[in-house]
Amino acid sequence: MQAHKYETHTHTSEGSKCSHISAADLVELYWEHGYSGVCITDHLDYFLKGWAWVPADAPWAERVEQFCKGYENALVAGKRLGIDVFFGWEYTERGAHFVTFGLDKQWLLDHPNLLELSFHEYCTLVHSDGGFIIHAHPFRLEEWISEICLFPKDVDAVEVINACRTDFQNRLADQYADNFGLPKVAGSDNHFGPLERLAGIEVARRLAGVNDMINAIKSGQVECFVESRS
Repeated sequence: MQAHKYETHTHTSEGSKCSHISAADLVELYWEHGYSGVCITDHLDYFLKGWAWVPADAPWAERVEQFCKGYENALVAGKRLGIDVFFGWEYTERGAHFVTFGLDKQWLLDHPNLLELSFHEYCTLVHSDGGFIIHAHPFRLEEWISEICLFPKDVDAVEVINACRTDFQNRLADQYADNFGLPKVAGSDNHFGPLERLAGIEVARRLAGVNDMINAIKSGQVECFVESRS
């Protein structure tokens, strides 16, 4: 039986200033590659702090509504093409990035103090409401990222394959997950659309929604993969 492929880590030009592809084009790309689903995980705190098209002093509800446009546009495209679209976001702490699943726009609207929380408080709140946190590319280093910060007590899984990171960084992430007994996921961190390689998770069945994906990750029903697209 053919496995269902899901992309877990993407960014739209509507929700991430660093992305160069619209939500609709992103979804169509994965549909063309035979994926069953794609997760939209735009940069939440960057957007809400004003690193986007909405000022940081705009009303909270306005900022949240605009942030969710990437997902909502992707959802429309997904329904048209027959590909699932799941909502999440990427959150930053000291240069480390964390993908959150299992919560929705209403949850964001209900927490206007979200950016005032410490990272540990953020994780505690997310978990108390049923959210799921993945440490994305935990060994990434850049000119603007000078330290590696790990939070094994606060995260639920580790992105052990990131299509845009080096094999060395991915191997370190895999070892990190093994050492702390954390579930493993893979994703492309796609900001551009067509990439030389894509990564994601495979599941033997079609997922019923984002919570089903979370449960599949927790229970070890997913396989990580990376594939060349050059």
